[in-house]
Amino acid sequence: MLVKTYAAAVQGISAISVSIEVNTSKGIQFFLVGLADAAVRESHERIISALQVCGYKIPRNRIVINMAPADIRKEGSAYDLPLSIGILAATEQVDAARLDQYVLMGELSLDGSLKPVRGVLPIALQAKADGFKGFILPLQNAKEAAIVQGLEVYGVENLLDVILFFDGKKPLTPMTVDTQKEFYGKQQAFEMDFSEVKGQENVKRALEVAASGGHNLIMVGPPGSGKSMMAKRLPSILPPFTLEESLETTKIHSVAGKINGNSSLMPQRPFRSPHHTISDVAMVGGGAYPQPGEISLAHNGVLFLDELPEFNRSVLEVMRQPLEDRMINVSRARFTVDYPAGFMLVASMNPCPCGYYNHPERPCFCSSGAVQKYMNRISGPLLDRIDIQIEIVPVPFDKISERQPSENSQAIRERVIRARHIQEQRFADHPGIYCNAQMTTKLLHQYAVPDAKGLERLKNAMERLSLSARAYDRILKVSRTIADLEGEHDIQASHLAEAINYRNLDRESWGM
Repeated sequence: MLVKTYAAAVQGISAISVSIEVNTSKGIQFFLVGLADAAVRESHERIISALQVCGYKIPRNRIVINMAPADIRKEGSAYDLPLSIGILAATEQVDAARLDQYVLMGELSLDGSLKPVRGVLPIALQAKADGFKGFILPLQNAKEAAIVQGLEVYGVENLLDVILFFDGKKPLTPMTVDTQKEFYGKQQAFEMDFSEVKGQENVKRALEVAASGGHNLIMVGPPGSGKSMMAKRLPSILPPFTLEESLETTKIHSVAGKINGNSSLMPQRPFRSPHHTISDVAMVGGGAYPQPGEISLAHNGVLFLDELPEFNRSVLEVMRQPLEDRMINVSRARFTVDYPAGFMLVASMNPCPCGYYNHPERPCFCSSGAVQKYMNRISGPLLDRIDIQIEIVPVPFDKISERQPSENSQAIRERVIRARHIQEQRFADHPGIYCNAQMTTKLLHQYAVPDAKGLERLKNAMERLSLSARAYDRILKVSRTIADLEGEHDIQASHLAEAINYRNLDRESWGM
């Protein structure tokens, strides 16, 4: 008897429907075809054990299973459930009447219980698009898939529940999720707040400007000056997720297996902080079985690189293209996948090997050549993509000992949201541009034109401070953001002056 069950294969952050055709005839052989990897082929032993525990068995027949389309690689153990149900239906141990209405995914334990799988959100979206009535999957994944409206999502704990459901002996209760409550109810729940940061008003201002325009930022300062502390609080002042941004980011984390069973949509922007020993592939994504890397997991959020010069040079260089294109393309001989990479880069570093160059109190024992060599670990093309470069000095004792809290994140965030709203209106007719940091040269000449006084100040600053030519566009973008924060239509000389102060590392005198 020939029957079909339905599953899905994840490619990139999207899914492709897979039909599993099971045919039985006389004989005792078992064939599994359709470009299945080792984990899928090993399902045979898991299915035999699970069926025995549930009181069923694989008959002594010739079983041929085809996973179509056959030119798409099927990976992982998530096909255990549709394979087992297909075998039972083909041997008339399960009613096959409703199999064409449901997508099935789930890994089987030897006792028949179902274990969670990856990528259920893109699979649920594809199931809805293909017109399926429901999606049956492990209970731990049900909440994540249930955010897709118009699709019945059933979370089950073991194989026997699925068998009884198709036989009409046990109904299943669909999982329901209040998307509005899940999403909007947790957007303000931050563990860290800028009110805990003492002093460093100039750095907090730089972070506010960076958040307002989506600018990349690097902080340079001695150990213990608060670089990491402030970077970790940056998500608390970023504008809240839109539903579309949250859905896109959640899909990436779902494919990577980063969604826990107690959550559905991600309510807050991601903050990723990989260790400096990370490899190229782990940073950008890929591998033998491609998975999203750290830059894709930081999509619509923040990628924080602490102690930037300690990262491998090749790791830093592979970020140059994603910073510009906001997309990662992973190419293999048989396929190509694209991962979004629209992240905000925030980095921190010591100013020299000993960490105390330009320190107001402690001496630096590094030679000028050592300082310059340390800085040269970061290439010019990468620095070219960092709009704001800010120096940090240690907080004096009278500031540390203050009991009065600083301005909280909510107050800063409100100003950031107002500035972003101005940018959304400005770029409404330019698809793919959402903030000032994404402006092209054409848009820069249209929306970031300084007046004669400002242009003269910019010229004098570039000559006096020996700023590089690459700093010109960055200064204009940042000054446009500062003007938006002030609610000004035109860029004024004061806005340019502040933006110029954020180009410390472009000075030729640095490290000399």
